[in-house]
Amino acid sequence: MAKFGKRTAAARAAFEGKNNVTVAEAAALVKDNAKAKFDETVEIAMTLGVDPRHADQMVRGTVSLPHGTGKTVRVAVFARGEKADEAKAAGADIVGAEDLMETIQGGTIDFDRCIATPDMMAIVGRLGKVLGPRNLMPNPRVGTVTMDVKQAVEDAKGGQVQFKAEKAGVVHAGIGKASFSAKQIEENMLAFVDAVGKAKPSGAKGTYMKKIAVSSTMGPGVSVDVASATGNA
Repeated sequence: MAKFGKRTAAARAAFEGKNNVTVAEAAALVKDNAKAKFDETVEIAMTLGVDPRHADQMVRGTVSLPHGTGKTVRVAVFARGEKADEAKAAGADIVGAEDLMETIQGGTIDFDRCIATPDMMAIVGRLGKVLGPRNLMPNPRVGTVTMDVKQAVEDAKGGQVQFKAEKAGVVHAGIGKASFSAKQIEENMLAFVDAVGKAKPSGAKGTYMKKIAVSSTMGPGVSVDVASATGNA
């Protein structure tokens, strides 16, 4: 039988027998048991009744969390001329064109979000194999291929979260920090669940949201009552 440290054992004991709790209970439970020496990220994982291998069942989108993510987001922008200047003024950390492409091809990816103007996609397209697996490829469906680079940069810096269903139909994301109040975590969780609900694809059949769980980086997970999270309790 596996042995656990005091912190882990205490956290597991606190979660014992607690399943399908309300959103408020889950937020408080995760916050109160995040005891690591760093500010743990609060993470959500949702199992959906979709098969993302089919185009009409893909789930992806963005959501601006009411209290942000608590994370400093580094933003790279592919743009030229006035749009490059606009991106820099909005707070983009890296702005470029061919030079940025060469930097990325060289193995340096020092950013968390990538934005591009439409005319830059011929260049960005060459980076598909590098940016795609890291979920960094600009996409018009989530607002990262746009002429309004100012708004895109401000959204990214302001706590906007991107989400995309993985092979097994699971969507996961960081929705805050353990240093947030339980109420802030709760409200961010509800906003994220609502956004995923609104992103329900046309090909989804049967139960759309099957399971929801939240955890902190180093803590156990707890299952959340889906009806509580969707306002159908």
